[in-house]
Amino acid sequence: MKVLKIFKNILDRILLVSSLVLLGLMVIVIIYQVLSRQIFSYTPSWSEELSRLLFVWVSFLGIAYGFKEKLHIALGLVVDRLPKKIQHVFDYFAKVLVIMFGVIMIYYGWNFTVLMGNSTMPGTGLPSSALYASIPVSGFYVTLFGIELLFKKGMHQELNDASEG
Repeated sequence: MKVLKIFKNILDRILLVSSLVLLGLMVIVIIYQVLSRQIFSYTPSWSEELSRLLFVWVSFLGIAYGFKEKLHIALGLVVDRLPKKIQHVFDYFAKVLVIMFGVIMIYYGWNFTVLMGNSTMPGTGLPSSALYASIPVSGFYVTLFGIELLFKKGMHQELNDASEG
């Protein structure tokens, strides 16, 4: 069990560090693009495409991180009025749906990534699959965090539990 926790902590760290690095790269590329356009009246052909690629990756990794930290929005207006036992059933059902969503992302994301492997993005020359690979990677993390949520109480942060940083 201890080995699993260590392995999961490593995966968590990879997700967080890679998201931050990609976000930083995206900011640098956009700043470069704006400065080169304003100062030199020239926009590199690759900058917009690369920033879009980085944005897609950061967004999809952010979806997974949102499940890990219970940051996604919940509409508990009806469920909160039900008895506690039924609330637990809905909570468990929502967690199973998250896992199913992750598995669907992995399956269809992988198929689409393979399908797009033969085409290239014109600005960077990278294969289009580099863009779409974010879907199965994010699906893996969503599935992992969904399974982890099965062993935790609740699916979302309570308003009084929300902490900054």
